[in-house]
Amino acid sequence: MNTIYKWRNISVTFFMALALFCMISCEKGLLDTLPRTQVLTANMWNTDNLTDQGVNGVYQALKLGQTLYKYDQYVTLQPRDNQVLLNGTATSSSGIFSSEWQSLYEGVHTANNAIWGITNVSPSAVEKKQRYLAEVKFLRAFFYYRLNQLYKGVPIYLEPIAWDNVLHSRNTEQEVWDQILTDLNECIAEATLPDRYNAGNANYGRVTKSAAYALRGKVYMYLQRWQDAITDFQAVQNLGHTLFPNYANLFKGSNEQSPEVIFSIQNMALVGYGSDYQFVFGSRSAFGSNWNTILVHPDAVDRYENIDGTAFRWESIFPGYNNMSAAQREVFFLRDNLTAAERASATNRGADMSRYLPVGNEARLQQAFVNRDPRLASNVILPFSTFIGNNAGVDQRFTMRWPYRAEFGTTFDLRTDIPAKFFYLPRKFVYEGANPGIPDRSNGAYDYIVIRFADILLLWAEALNELPGRTSEAIAKVNEVRARAGVATLAVSSDQVATRQRIRDERRRELICEGVIFFDEMRWKTWKETSFYTRNGIKEVFGRLDAPYSWVGDHLYTWPIPRTEIQRNPNLQQNEGWID
Repeated sequence: MNTIYKWRNISVTFFMALALFCMISCEKGLLDTLPRTQVLTANMWNTDNLTDQGVNGVYQALKLGQTLYKYDQYVTLQPRDNQVLLNGTATSSSGIFSSEWQSLYEGVHTANNAIWGITNVSPSAVEKKQRYLAEVKFLRAFFYYRLNQLYKGVPIYLEPIAWDNVLHSRNTEQEVWDQILTDLNECIAEATLPDRYNAGNANYGRVTKSAAYALRGKVYMYLQRWQDAITDFQAVQNLGHTLFPNYANLFKGSNEQSPEVIFSIQNMALVGYGSDYQFVFGSRSAFGSNWNTILVHPDAVDRYENIDGTAFRWESIFPGYNNMSAAQREVFFLRDNLTAAERASATNRGADMSRYLPVGNEARLQQAFVNRDPRLASNVILPFSTFIGNNAGVDQRFTMRWPYRAEFGTTFDLRTDIPAKFFYLPRKFVYEGANPGIPDRSNGAYDYIVIRFADILLLWAEALNELPGRTSEAIAKVNEVRARAGVATLAVSSDQVATRQRIRDERRRELICEGVIFFDEMRWKTWKETSFYTRNGIKEVFGRLDAPYSWVGDHLYTWPIPRTEIQRNPNLQQNEGWID
């Protein structure tokens, strides 16, 4: 489905909503986005058209701040600038905490204004207003869901407030969950809200009951209300959501309205209205000449099993690999037919050149990536694999080789923004070819997938496994995801602990680059063990450490209340472990 087509019937309203939203929130800070008088709020809703625009403005608030997938950089991916959460320098004054708080509260207050305006001012038809109220309550629930995931207890605002009256004390984490459930319960109970929209529907991308069931089930996972979560996940399936047959093609624009997608943030290939997947994930050789802002961690690659379901082991490809230093292992990743200068440089870096094959070194390494879980090649550009990129407006097939020599001429090495180092690169969500139909690297048409059915199936499996005697049912759900991927299914087992680990690893493989895994690790409290072990950090493909990670304490599992917000609102109390 062409992205322009999918918005054709509502694009005029959508663009007007964006213009209105920009008028309301031309400044980024929370206080500058709140209407400063009740009159302005009322004037926003006094026609049917303005009601449409105002509700679309609440949807636009989903795109503020940290885009969803960026959270993954703290776990399965690695940010090139070594973010403060990883390098041990985070304080309550760090920008990430304040920008996210402000962006999410902009969404909350925009939703509150919409609920007030629809209820008290809008002349729209009753059924339309009822549906809009359900949609906006879902969106408010989503904003609070994110806030509670990160900060664990925040002030609850449910009505429009004056710009200088953001002075509520913090509610408890449980009180916030309760409010989220209240909004979602009312959303689900609304008879005018559709169960789901099929591909091509002009309203595709708006909130549906299936999205509300899915989000409520996710809340129940935090509350460990396993059976309630299972009931909601079953409801999502009953409403017609299924796995898309082909994993790799699911993430292309032509399939972004498949029944697997439950809720997504809509994007258009127009300046100011698109996604920045390409800029963040794409390489210099891709359309737009991108910055490799986020890279793939070797741990994430090694987690992908062999296609027969057995664990991947480097020792099976290179005997003695585990006893070699990271510097020595570089030899296995070198290209064929090195020049004398390249050999000398590799030797100086510590590569064990006694194990180098002048002809066949590349083929030997490629054996590590054949017969692997097919999702690996779909998600990651692997050493000596190819990528169709851009050569002066013409499609060009590049190969990811090490050491890098030249992008053009007759060589066509895949070029990164860091050619002196060798990192795994994302392939998922990266546009191929010289003319992918987008204006620039920051305005792609691919929608941001917020919730999809594979995510729900694996959460369903997790909930089943936590209940006595239901581990075999859990494995069956995992196997649905594995069968679609084309990797061997798991054997029936009653081992709850082992199955719990299998489910978690399955989520790490399936959902990479989608902004899901970070929240999983935070909920499971596993982030320390998976990312902050000795000598871990930003790593090249063979394990050479580029920048170390530093775990400064378990308080990292809860984000601090931003210092700027405490200065603004003295009723806010800081989370334990954080110093203002």
